[in-house]
Amino acid sequence: MNTPDACVMDIDEIMRYLPHRYPFLLVDRVTHLEENKSIRGIKNVTMNEPFFPGHFPGYPVMPAVLIIEALAQLASILAWKIANRTPADSDMIIFFATIDNARFRRQVFPGDQLLLESEVQRMVRGVGKFAVRAKVGAEIVAEADLMAAMRVPDPSMKKP
Repeated sequence: MNTPDACVMDIDEIMRYLPHRYPFLLVDRVTHLEENKSIRGIKNVTMNEPFFPGHFPGYPVMPAVLIIEALAQLASILAWKIANRTPADSDMIIFFATIDNARFRRQVFPGDQLLLESEVQRMVRGVGKFAVRAKVGAEIVAEADLMAAMRVPDPSMKKP
């Protein structure tokens, strides 16, 4: 069992599972991983985030859509672990399919530490459904049901 501050995956290992990079990599550390079941991680929210100057000047609040993105990135790591692969082992990418039952309960400010949680509900043929939740301390900030699919990108969709 991992303690809340344990580091199961550091940023270097996280980047092996996620194609995202600054400023869009939104998982700083994985603190718990129960293979084929659940994952927990951390996003440290700082005033240095590139979205704060415009969201909102004088009242910096992390955009709710980026909280969902952080949760989706964490769920993607779990999906790759369940598939026993990394993006480097595959020509696939994980794409969002649906976001259901999203609820935002509290604003997130610079200095907050988002505690991210994802639990797989099912994973069949590269399509996974995940229950996700973000907290600051013990207080729930956001929660949703996400569905994602591992797919080979369509090269015809790329812009020149």
